[in-house]
Amino acid sequence: MASLVARNIVKFIVLMFAVSVVTFVLVGISPIDPVQANVGQSAYASMSEDQRADLARYWGTGTPLFERYINWASAFIQGDMGTSLRFNAPVSEVLVNRSFNTLALMALAWVLSGIFGLAMGIVAGIKQGTLIDRIIKGYCFVLASTPTFWLALIVLMVFAVWLGWFPIGFSAPIGKSAADITIFDLLHHIILPALTLSVVGVANVALHTREKTIDIMESDYIRFAQARGMSRLQAARKHGLRNLALPAISLQFASISEIFGGSVLVEQVFSYPGLGQAAVNAGVGSDVALLVGITLVSAAIVFGGNLIANILYRVIDPRIKRRGDAL
Repeated sequence: MASLVARNIVKFIVLMFAVSVVTFVLVGISPIDPVQANVGQSAYASMSEDQRADLARYWGTGTPLFERYINWASAFIQGDMGTSLRFNAPVSEVLVNRSFNTLALMALAWVLSGIFGLAMGIVAGIKQGTLIDRIIKGYCFVLASTPTFWLALIVLMVFAVWLGWFPIGFSAPIGKSAADITIFDLLHHIILPALTLSVVGVANVALHTREKTIDIMESDYIRFAQARGMSRLQAARKHGLRNLALPAISLQFASISEIFGGSVLVEQVFSYPGLGQAAVNAGVGSDVALLVGITLVSAAIVFGGNLIANILYRVIDPRIKRRGDAL
């Protein structure tokens, strides 16, 4: 276990370095001028050349890309992630304020997509070839081909605009002080974007679980259990579910990256103040410090999910541990 953690620490450091370099390069070659994007076209046009030069020096737009990265990396090692041009605040402060909303949204959507996807996949696999199986497959294929932003717009119009069951957007009621906001208010605002985001991951989990369930149901030990008098459902419940543990864990933790990607679009549609919405604002404004910070946080979340999955593999299946030790 110690060697596994040590190897992953090295991989994590290499990943953070690569992500930061790629993000810096992509933002650096972007045609967006951060000064014009953050000041505004009208204000920029009314400035003198000296004022524009002062802003360019302040934001470092005239500095070579390599030098800017070295300056940022040196400050980052010392705990300074830079200042966000878009929010005029330290990047660490913006990340802390936005991370709670995104993590809460992702956690709720992640749990819901795992529960519904696993249940639907198992039912479809056990009922292979029946009407229930065809309905679940058709439902998943429709979900898999539906754009996330379009689905979010439809859900918003139906449940927030037409029916009025949920608020139109934001993470808390407008005009209400933070001290007066209750847990019910937070849940009322998060439940609709979380349900929309969970739908994104349901199709993938359900279809993969269905295929694995079919393989298990056609295995020799399930046929032997049925030959001993067990029904198909009893054999699946007693002998099949435990064999779905490893693939279920793999699918669930692998879906973290997909859910995080979907959260960017969902947060935009629902005006939900999270990392996804901040990432869009940073990209539009060419806010390299904030965009690198958000990218590093997202990469750390995905990497952490995969690491947890690897550790759980070794705990659940001792054969994986023995193979790893043998290597």
